[in-house]
Amino acid sequence: MVETVQTADPGAAVKKSRIYIVDDHAMFREGLRQLIEHESDLVVCGDAPNAEEALAGIRATQPDVAVVDISLAGTSGLNLIKDLKAEFAELPVLVVSMHDESLYAERALRSGAMGYVMKHEPAKTVKAAIRRVLGGDLYLSEKMSAGILNRLMRGEPQQPKSAIEILSDRELEVFRLLGQGKSSRQIAEDLNLTVATINSFRNRIKEKLQLKNSTELLLHAAQWVGEGTGNVS
Repeated sequence: MVETVQTADPGAAVKKSRIYIVDDHAMFREGLRQLIEHESDLVVCGDAPNAEEALAGIRATQPDVAVVDISLAGTSGLNLIKDLKAEFAELPVLVVSMHDESLYAERALRSGAMGYVMKHEPAKTVKAAIRRVLGGDLYLSEKMSAGILNRLMRGEPQQPKSAIEILSDRELEVFRLLGQGKSSRQIAEDLNLTVATINSFRNRIKEKLQLKNSTELLLHAAQWVGEGTGNVS
């Protein structure tokens, strides 16, 4: 749905593409709204702090693109992207996040996103990314694009750059929350899962990362978050 705004010239109208923002930080949503609404061809049609409100809002507003963060209360942005693509197959999704592009960008694309940009990028980069996915094209940083293209051209299978990359999306989410000091019960409440399910994820993570016990798991997770790779955005 494209919003048409009448200008001072009766014969001219500006068609504005409608953007829906999903981010659990109110200050970031407001900052991104101000950035977008300074553009003559873009307008924010709604925003939400979590997946549940986002799905309802997107159903109601029918935006032209959704801008989604990776870290959301209750579920991850990756799960929201999968839900959006299942219900709104033609809706372009752009991820804007603090999470390391090298770890999350390909996960986001596999989930159905059309682009990934990190929050520390300049405002012009974020705006360029929005317009790129609105036009039906993928957006990644030059470094990330070059890495994927080179691998495809050489016919090389994707090789994990680190042990963390072998974790599934849900395992990575649990690992990140453990690194933030949350207990299995707290994580279960955050993700709307049972404690038994979270403990099962913990055991699979320990096995995949070849960690001996829960102490090693918690130390490894805390170190990873402390290095900035898994910081909440």
